[in-house]
Amino acid sequence: MLLAIAAGIAAVLVYTTIDQEEPTYIVQETPGMQYVKLPPAETVAPTDFIVAAEAAVDAVVHVKTKAYREGSGNPFYDFFFGYRDQGEPAPVLGYGSGVILRSDGYIITNNHVIEGSEEVEVILNDKRSFDAQILGTDPTTDLAVLKIRENNLPFLTFGNSDDLRLGEWVLAVGNPYNLTSTVTAGIVSAKARNINILRGEELSIESFIQTDAAVNPGNSGGALVNTRGELVGINAAIASRTGAFSGYSFAIPVTLVKKVVEDVIEFGAVQRAILGVTIVELDADAARKNNIDNIAGVLVTGLRQNGAAIDAGIQVNDVITAVNGVPVNSPSELQEQVSRYRPNDKISVTINRKNRVIQMVVVLRNLEGGTGVVEKPGPISALGASFDELTSSEKRNLGIKNGVKVVGVSSGKFRSEGIKEGYIITQINNRSVNSLKDIERIVEESEGGIYIEGIYPNGLIAYYAIEL
Repeated sequence: MLLAIAAGIAAVLVYTTIDQEEPTYIVQETPGMQYVKLPPAETVAPTDFIVAAEAAVDAVVHVKTKAYREGSGNPFYDFFFGYRDQGEPAPVLGYGSGVILRSDGYIITNNHVIEGSEEVEVILNDKRSFDAQILGTDPTTDLAVLKIRENNLPFLTFGNSDDLRLGEWVLAVGNPYNLTSTVTAGIVSAKARNINILRGEELSIESFIQTDAAVNPGNSGGALVNTRGELVGINAAIASRTGAFSGYSFAIPVTLVKKVVEDVIEFGAVQRAILGVTIVELDADAARKNNIDNIAGVLVTGLRQNGAAIDAGIQVNDVITAVNGVPVNSPSELQEQVSRYRPNDKISVTINRKNRVIQMVVVLRNLEGGTGVVEKPGPISALGASFDELTSSEKRNLGIKNGVKVVGVSSGKFRSEGIKEGYIITQINNRSVNSLKDIERIVEESEGGIYIEGIYPNGLIAYYAIEL
């Protein structure tokens, strides 16, 4: 960084040099200014996006999804005349992007691209098409891992999002508006940005890379690459009042992406580590109120009972300033650092307690409060429903001896087949059902699919066949 002074105004000149060694500077006198040292022209790196663009387009895929939405019913008709079949659910189509991470068909995309989908299709840049399997999802980071059955695929290598610098050139590659293999360029304009887009998810992690590379609907799940063609982020969101690009786009840093992918492939589920603190950014007012001299770090305002932090001795009003020596100055930076680790990992946490620096070793825990591996959700989770046991009066009113009631339907097999809340399952695969454990056992033992028999509260008997 070279400094020039003119008329009391400081001008900062920054040059990127090709050589690792200190270049030989040229002293140049500018009229009206003091001497300015400039690097030789041949040492200034050119802005060339061709290699990165060509490397990225073949590794970025088009993701097409299909879900099924029930036809609109009339609750008044159902009340007076009984439930009626609404016919075949209407297909709902969606699209986005994805990035091939391994030659054997592992692909990363956004969770919101495939959430609620019954069918996922991946189209390569060479127009080959494959049905994709959803291996795992992580709504807290808005990431999902897909798998297609193919080998020798082009893929992107991981870069290091920590090394990104403000003002550095990056490329966004994806399929906006179904326009395949689109490349746009911009610079990194901010890091560790929290835009509260995942506020509906408990313990969500937002530490976005902010750029001004143009991103539009359909870019979600696509690649953010540096000028060397390395993956540094997954494009996830834009700041817009119209739904189209208006200046800012946001990408999930590859440090989070890599962790999610490794967890899903190895364990089938993301191993989320929890520090167990409630935090806010430390500002001048909070520092003054707590008599803190150095305004750096995040202020601890609460502790999770039986959590990792409270066990390690962290207290309310402590200020966390670093994790394993990496400074943290915002909640998003702390979340990003902790999210790189797994439950039972030990981390060093630097604390400012009443202007006294303390180093603590913390053993991280999982969402359930333990330190063990979180298992992949069982087959019953794919049904997308919650259940409750029947009361004796409910059985008596319907004239049945057993059954389990569906009390909630979300995205999943039940919704796609048209099963509604209130439906009472009496048999699965001709086996009586009396409890949730019965459903879990039968589903786990079934291969290919299940055949459900049951009754609605209005007395309508209904049968459903579901592929697993």
